[in-house]
Amino acid sequence: MKQTFGGILIAIGVLLAGASGLCSLTVLLSPGEFSGLGMWPAVLMVGGIPFAVGIGLIFWGRALIRSHRRDEQQQLLDK
Repeated sequence: MKQTFGGILIAIGVLLAGASGLCSLTVLLSPGEFSGLGMWPAVLMVGGIPFAVGIGLIFWGRALIRSHRRDEQQQLLDK
């Protein structure tokens, strides 16, 4: 169960971080009045929070999967 939930968290984290990262890059690199390097504070505030949450979900999922593997190895050693 830990391994499945960890994989789901990783998938959601990758999608969330990837989508917010791509949108942030689009705003920073597109031409126009409300784009470019002058938009850094807005991009960090609006796009940085979901990006950080996505990265956090990825690390949480990895930790769950590693915990599951450690538990399996411990059960094999106990037998």
